Amino acid sequence: MDRNQVVIPPEQIARQREFEKKIRALLEARQRPCQALVETFGCQQNVADSQRLMGMLREMGCAFTEDPREADIIVINTCAIRENAEKRVYGTLGQLTHTKEANPQQIICLCGCMAQQERVAQKVRESYRHVDMIFGPQALWKFPELLYQVCTQHRRLFSIDDEHGTIAEGLPVVRESGVKAWVSIMYGCNNFCSYCIVPYVRGRERSRDPEEILAEVRELVAEGYRDITLLGQNVNSYGKDLPQPMDFADLLTAIDQTPGDYYVRFMTSHPKDAGEKLFDTMARCSHVAKQLHLPVQSGNSRVLHAMNRGYTREQYLEKVRYARSVMPDLVLTSDIIIGFPGETEAEAMDTISLVEEVGYDALFTFIYSPRPGTPAAKLPDPVSREEKQVWFDRLLDAQNRISAQIHAGYVGQEIRVLVDGESGDVRWPLTSRTEGGRLVHLTGDKSAIGSFVTAKIVDSNTWALFGELAEAAPQR
Repeated sequence: MDRNQVVIPPEQIARQREFEKKIRALLEARQRPCQALVETFGCQQNVADSQRLMGMLREMGCAFTEDPREADIIVINTCAIRENAEKRVYGTLGQLTHTKEANPQQIICLCGCMAQQERVAQKVRESYRHVDMIFGPQALWKFPELLYQVCTQHRRLFSIDDEHGTIAEGLPVVRESGVKAWVSIMYGCNNFCSYCIVPYVRGRERSRDPEEILAEVRELVAEGYRDITLLGQNVNSYGKDLPQPMDFADLLTAIDQTPGDYYVRFMTSHPKDAGEKLFDTMARCSHVAKQLHLPVQSGNSRVLHAMNRGYTREQYLEKVRYARSVMPDLVLTSDIIIGFPGETEAEAMDTISLVEEVGYDALFTFIYSPRPGTPAAKLPDPVSREEKQVWFDRLLDAQNRISAQIHAGYVGQEIRVLVDGESGDVRWPLTSRTEGGRLVHLTGDKSAIGSFVTAKIVDSNTWALFGELAEAAPQR
């Protein structure tokens, strides 16, 4: 795509800042504080988007609440990846009929991937008339202008045009944590996996300028953030659309030169584009965590072809072997779909055998969920949900056993962890993460939050490690 069409001009961003001021004036005229609630469904990219929505709301003069009964403005940021996520959103919208009845001036907004679909917008238009505004990911940057129209024209607004994706720099942001931060490096997807709706709702791949990314990372490190995750639907495609191409490994190398005590992670990495240069770069860069989320989706080559994944079982395994050869301590995780249309029991068992061969530290597992508008949704699917559940349970049993074994191997070790929050458990009051992203429940005082400490691992289970501080928490 033409970069001149993709990158929003600075004057357009400045125009949105003016709308923020106008809304602030409207809200201040009400002579009572405005409360906003932003609820997020779905992936880390949605979390990053919500942080920018919160940034804009803050500039409008809003404080934040988690109680919809207290909120004057509610924004529901949605996910379209799986049917269950959509059902939860509709359930939330149904519950908001009561808050709207109690507060008729309340403004309810639906945004995100689910909102970008015409069938969803039509359903909301007809069945959820208390929703005031719908806008898709492409329109997020002009949220202030859209909200101003709703506030002043007192009408419902739908902004779901099939427009090309954009990049908007300089949006305000509210980060919920002072330890971890998300940094979007690119948006959209060109892969068109046959089961996935994302390319249809988030548009084509478009990369942020590397200097903008580097400036954001430097600022986060200077502010004391210790765990920075780079986001993209396929980070390995980064830079292909830039005037002077820079690939993702080159971007990691540039980021790694930022001085400080921090980790850089990334997701998601598509196996078809993950190669030796990326793995060598990860191994070489001191700030890049030795953690790789490499979604395989299936362990059967025929199913992978039907999914339009662009690699075979053997090619995937070869990538894993090379990555581990240059990073022996690599923590490896993946996504898997069981029950893709036409998948047989034998093919599902191929996936389980791959899981056992690779020995993942953890998996994100799903039973196939048809997404209207995708090629896979039109395929014959003769296997019952009950039979797929049997295959799925076998997968879980295999992975739970592997995770428990891997975690048990940590017991007795002293490892460096980043303390990132409180757990609410009096026995293990702190939460922390290893370089590889493993969750460690930890003893100690909350003054350690934001610090790297040494933890002695004393116990484990399938999902987490348990540790004691082996040293006093250093100053941040």
